[in-house]
Amino acid sequence: MEARVDRVQETPVRLAALAVILTLWALPGLAGEVPLGSKVEDLLTYAREHNPDLQGRRLDAEAQRERIEPASALPDPKFQMELMDFTNAMTPGKSASLAPGDVGTTRYRAIQALPFPGKRGLRGEIAEAQAGQSDSIRDATRLEIETQIKTAYARYFQAAGQARIQRETLQLIDALERLVLKRYSVGLVPQQDAVQVQGESTRLKLDLVESERRRREAAALLNALLPRDADAPLAEPASLAPIPKPPALAQLFARAKERSPDLGREHLGVTAAEKSKELTYLNRYPDFTLALTNNRPRSAMIGPDTWDFMVEVNIPLQQSSRRAQEREAERRLESARERVTAVEARLNGQLGATLAALEASLDKARLLGETLLPQAKATLEAAQAGYESGRVNFNTLIDAERQILRTRLALLDAEVDANVRHAELEKLLGAPL
Repeated sequence: MEARVDRVQETPVRLAALAVILTLWALPGLAGEVPLGSKVEDLLTYAREHNPDLQGRRLDAEAQRERIEPASALPDPKFQMELMDFTNAMTPGKSASLAPGDVGTTRYRAIQALPFPGKRGLRGEIAEAQAGQSDSIRDATRLEIETQIKTAYARYFQAAGQARIQRETLQLIDALERLVLKRYSVGLVPQQDAVQVQGESTRLKLDLVESERRRREAAALLNALLPRDADAPLAEPASLAPIPKPPALAQLFARAKERSPDLGREHLGVTAAEKSKELTYLNRYPDFTLALTNNRPRSAMIGPDTWDFMVEVNIPLQQSSRRAQEREAERRLESARERVTAVEARLNGQLGATLAALEASLDKARLLGETLLPQAKATLEAAQAGYESGRVNFNTLIDAERQILRTRLALLDAEVDANVRHAELEKLLGAPL
């Protein structure tokens, strides 16, 4: 009897457990699925798999690479069938016919065009260089989108951080307000102090509303880059990526010359122009066509099958036209080399400017975090103690509070700006710093 009672009591517990399991299975969000947004690496991984711009560039590069083999392939052979004397004028009593074997002679001919030696290889090398350019465009697009995501994440972190700092400061103001009202109630401070602290609280609440607006805007822009719905949920950003000490400009430029997709694309453009020039000069020489013909009379009584072999050579007679094409190829090669020089100069300047901005932001963040912020905290503690003892007025206290708020926000801005500059530097390098 007791065992039966125990089983009856266990039944509701089992049913409740089963209900919880089914609920978690039906609602993945409750089963531990964490929304994107806490780490920038997760956002980058998601974008690499889902961003349509990246997918489009990847498919373009794959399509361009499929052109290499056809570019160096032989032209398709041709087949001809020729009906000689299809009216049968040479055969009395027979009418015209289009049936092979029912005419005077049927000729079967196979024709194969053969470019001058070397042309096919050069065409393949040109196509390979162009495919490499498509790969560089794909890589540049990936770096651009990743930089945009890193920047948007940093702005999202900035807006969330500003809101957090303002909420913490608002808690501090609320504590000050309670202190002021307590001292005002016993006549130790004037009414102006109470009014001023309440005004400061209202001002912070307005700033908090603006920070929340910026956070939602940054979240929408970040979702658009992934891409997801603008209002898709994003987790609170956890932290910014640590920034290593950047090397000197000369080292950065040397690395960028090896890894930059933009510069690599221009170098491949020079390769393609060089091969095009060589191919243009080979056009001075003729191409060939070979043909093999089988002649079949209508009847073996007329004669046996015969075979013909033909070699056709085009004559490169229009030399002035070819000289113009060669000059064009030379100018295009010179232009491609000048573009390399221009991109190198532009890249060097961008690296220098971005490196200077990054170093300035890192120095600013270090000074704010290691020097000014501790000083501001000490000033606030001293002002609060002085106000409680009546040695300082409320303006001194509120100025100390505003100073620590400005310092914390400036430190956050400097860290975010350094993170953005770091992302831009990696884009220019074409690789992690």
